[in-house]
Amino acid sequence: MRVIDSYLPTYQFSEVHSIDVPVSPSRAMAQALAHRPEDDCFFRYAIKLRELPMRLLGKYRREGFERPASFGLDNFTLLQRNDDTEVAYGLAGKLWKADYGQALIADAEAFQAFNEPGNVKLVIDFTCQSLRPGLTRVTTETRIQCLDADALRSFTSYWYLIRPASGLIRRRMLKAIARRCGS
Repeated sequence: MRVIDSYLPTYQFSEVHSIDVPVSPSRAMAQALAHRPEDDCFFRYAIKLRELPMRLLGKYRREGFERPASFGLDNFTLLQRNDDTEVAYGLAGKLWKADYGQALIADAEAFQAFNEPGNVKLVIDFTCQSLRPGLTRVTTETRIQCLDADALRSFTSYWYLIRPASGLIRRRMLKAIARRCGS
């Protein structure tokens, strides 16, 4: 069973992208783990655009309220890594909110137990599958589970708004990983 299936077997939204790279699964996984989406200028631009409502509303202007770092990989919780074949990260909350509405998830156990109404759970997964010696398929899959009807209503329009940029970010991640693998 894939790791993503153990953390999010049921979901309403998903997105899958793949790229083949001329390296072993261990080399491909090392590059996937080393990749930081925040290093990509398109990702930074998309996040700045996504955070614009927060900045315009002056959410962080109140005294004593420090603005957090921009959204990135550090917002996710490492759920599980299976050697050089798969790694999964989780996120939960009301992700459509201007401030991301992110719930604090300490670890994989807390992610599995999280079941607060009105929220979603998201898993992003990277797999490295050997196609033949020296050729590996790197796949990223994102799944989102809405925990109730309110979350589904709130998240649906947000998903269709962000999905094009989200897909482009995932494809750019895979291309960056492929470049680092020498292809």
